[in-house]
Amino acid sequence: MSNQSVQTVSTSNDKIKVALAIAMVIAGVVGFYYLSDKPALVRAGALVAGLAFAVLLLWTSTTGREFLNFAKEAVRETKKVVWPTRREATQITGIVFAFVLVMALFLWGTDKTLEFLLYDVILGIRK
Repeated sequence: MSNQSVQTVSTSNDKIKVALAIAMVIAGVVGFYYLSDKPALVRAGALVAGLAFAVLLLWTSTTGREFLNFAKEAVRETKKVVWPTRREATQITGIVFAFVLVMALFLWGTDKTLEFLLYDVILGIRK
């Protein structure tokens, strides 16, 4: 058995399909803004149609299928994340704010100490 990974080489046909899919997404977004005087349902329909055609076109290419599979895996991994509760998030935020405050005071104190040492003690310059 070989441990070497196999890479697929995308054909020019796949590259054209990916470029067309990108053009479909752009067309959907442009259509959304171009139809600004139309009802929201028509505008959203143009956007969704552009995205749907792009996904269908991507699904027919090797590169697009790999990207869509990657996106599905990313969504699946996101669902596995354990999000903190509201209480935990509030506590962590409070700790971060306290640390920032302590760090700001420390840096201010260090700055004033160095200012005093350099300007008053060493250089003898009074403000």
